[in-house]
Amino acid sequence: MPEDPVFSPDCPSRPILDQIADKWSMMAMAVLEKPTRFNELKRRLGGVTQRVLTQTLRRLERNGMVKRTVLPTSPVGVVYSLTPMGESLRVPFGHLYGWTVEHSEQIRRCQREYDESQVVASNV
Repeated sequence: MPEDPVFSPDCPSRPILDQIADKWSMMAMAVLEKPTRFNELKRRLGGVTQRVLTQTLRRLERNGMVKRTVLPTSPVGVVYSLTPMGESLRVPFGHLYGWTVEHSEQIRRCQREYDESQVVASNV
């Protein structure tokens, strides 16, 4: 039976999925409801470093999800916004985020139970 090309190691969707579905990409795209300056993004994304946010925004820009606009101000300002393709991910990402929030306590409970079972198993 031939292998499904979507699950093939060289499927071109894999690196794209990896780049757009990571935590910081999803969170940055959620914050970009309107054009937003870099420092505002950084403030809203608690815990992200400047380096990681810069890398994330560059990847999203390279993938056509985010547009970077240089403002003619002094000092120079930069605003990030979603492209139409980036906007098209807001609904599916919103569903995923909602699912995560809805199930987070249940998942944490499962993690605790699993971790406790591993401690018991290692003591046997």
